[in-house]
Amino acid sequence: MDYDPMMMEDDQALGPSVKIHEADHDSVHFEASNVELHLMNSLRRVMIAEVPTLAIDLIEVDENSSTMADEVLSQRLGLIPLNSVELDSVLYSRDCDCEQYCENCSVKLTLHVKCTSDEHMNVYARDLIVDPKRPNQTIGTPVITDPEGNGILICKLNKGQEIDLACIAKKGIAKEHAKWMATTAVGFEYDPHNNLRHTDLWYEKNAKEEWPLSSNAKFEEPKGEGEPFDYDAVPTRIYMRVESTGQMPPDQIVAEGIKVLQQKLAGLIHALTDDDQGGDAGYGGGQSPEYGGGDGGSAWGGGAAGDGYTTPYGNGGNQSAWGGAGAGGGTTPYGTTPYGGSGQGGWN
Repeated sequence: MDYDPMMMEDDQALGPSVKIHEADHDSVHFEASNVELHLMNSLRRVMIAEVPTLAIDLIEVDENSSTMADEVLSQRLGLIPLNSVELDSVLYSRDCDCEQYCENCSVKLTLHVKCTSDEHMNVYARDLIVDPKRPNQTIGTPVITDPEGNGILICKLNKGQEIDLACIAKKGIAKEHAKWMATTAVGFEYDPHNNLRHTDLWYEKNAKEEWPLSSNAKFEEPKGEGEPFDYDAVPTRIYMRVESTGQMPPDQIVAEGIKVLQQKLAGLIHALTDDDQGGDAGYGGGQSPEYGGGDGGSAWGGGAAGDGYTTPYGNGGNQSAWGGAGAGGGTTPYGTTPYGGSGQGGWN
């Protein structure tokens, strides 16, 4: 590929652009041009930690006579990748009105196997049976990619051993647990020839021999010998390779990452807008003076002095060590309790 400075200038004038170099059902390799480095790094971090997927989160064991402990078996089941396409139809458990789980926020899978032969029996992901009561007919199905169609090996049973359990798969993100991670790896590189000198290549004899170029180097040209160095130059081409765990296609991971990033930015804009409109437009609780609350009081709320102890939930009043009935005393995050009064400041 020939390097043309005039072409680069034209590309920059057109604004941000994306060029896909390779793509299949496991990974996608693309190049983003004329974008800020920190923006693409934010996308990388979001794809790794905040793209939601489905994973087994709760195990109800009725029978387990295998040599594997319930806790170990549960962990192995939790790490089995489940189909997470069209996950918007599943609610987070924290957003659902049910007590523990229901059809709106979870997918149920069952596993019931017993070895009756003299030879040991392998239990695979294919043996998991998905409850038909789910948002669509693909979500929650174990991802099976091996030629034999077995899926991940869960455990081995000897004659007479049995496993009977129910699995509840829930929606989550990798920030909560690694089992919800949508990617196995996200490659991130810019300036493969180190033209910007952001990396100090330590070497013993020859830097070029000891630091082989990456595959992305073929898309750019190195600086020529003796060319003046531009200290103000910034990276304009970022190369990324996104590898999927199989729960969703890699292109959908990128799209979901952009969606999550947009939601986070929208939340920030909303918070800043509320702040501009009065500081606490989006917050209805008590505040201390330094944050626009009433006169006096501690940094935790509360406005009236009492002879009780000052707690993180407001100034003490005149009733108990936990607060009183004076203004700013006694209420806790759980409302008025036997341990406090019904003050008007502090936490509600």
